[in-house]
Amino acid sequence: MFLRAADRAAPGSGPGFLAANRLALIALAIGLALLYVPTVIDFIHGPWRGDRNSHGPIVLALSAWYFYFQTRRLRGQGETFVVRPAPVAGWAVMLLGLAAYVLGRSQSIALLELGSLLPVLLGLALVLVGPAIARRYWFAFFLLLFAVPLPASIVDVITQPMKLAASWGAEYLMYALGYPIARAGVILQIGPYQLMVADACAGLNSLFTLEALGLLYMNVVRHESVFRNIALAILIVPISYCSNVIRILILALLTYHLGDDVGQGFMHEFSGMALFLTALMLIVGVDGLLRTASQRWDRWRGKEAA
Repeated sequence: MFLRAADRAAPGSGPGFLAANRLALIALAIGLALLYVPTVIDFIHGPWRGDRNSHGPIVLALSAWYFYFQTRRLRGQGETFVVRPAPVAGWAVMLLGLAAYVLGRSQSIALLELGSLLPVLLGLALVLVGPAIARRYWFAFFLLLFAVPLPASIVDVITQPMKLAASWGAEYLMYALGYPIARAGVILQIGPYQLMVADACAGLNSLFTLEALGLLYMNVVRHESVFRNIALAILIVPISYCSNVIRILILALLTYHLGDDVGQGFMHEFSGMALFLTALMLIVGVDGLLRTASQRWDRWRGKEAA
């Protein structure tokens, strides 16, 4: 359990920090809500509404859930944590975050407005419980980075090669299937129809979301194998690429056989959701294969050692 500052000298002898400071924590939560709920609402109707940053609310919800999950995990472990606040470092980090929030909110700089949530929460954690306990929540802070909208100039630099690669993959598969296909950059010509691979099909937003979900999955499952964690994190990138190539392929086939209204209508949005779920299942399946390979490797090393 967590201990109050007054109980530091006798670890394990005081009431839990959460129970003893419930009213103060509720007041802080209300203050954070007053600051950032309007920001979240504005982002839902603004930057997160477009295809480029549509992963933002999902990642923010995952980060909030992990804060809750990690708190439950620490309380359930029955360990004793001594609260050693770091007020100087905490206030410095929190004031820096608040300054970024004021600047971002007043000047409509999305990167600063939402990005300020990370130093504000980290500063509060340092002031309240100290670095030892705040370190236990490092992954939740890390997830917040995925929710912050990147500047358009950076996104364009990243998405352009991804669009070219996805277009090339879809062209190669359709040519192998015998369809009349030609490509000029990110524009696909299939029969009488001309399709342009947009930013949404480039896979950047799905890559961010899948990477965040994959890292969350690894943190919750708590794999002990470092190789397995690194391999799964790296393999999420080709899984995301393959899912987006398949999405482009399906939309091109629907357009070719059923017309442009079908390919660009409801099925366009539905294919994105379906292939995203498919990518999640692929992540779990790849993790199962890595587990089997890791177990066989451990058995082989045991035999070699014997």
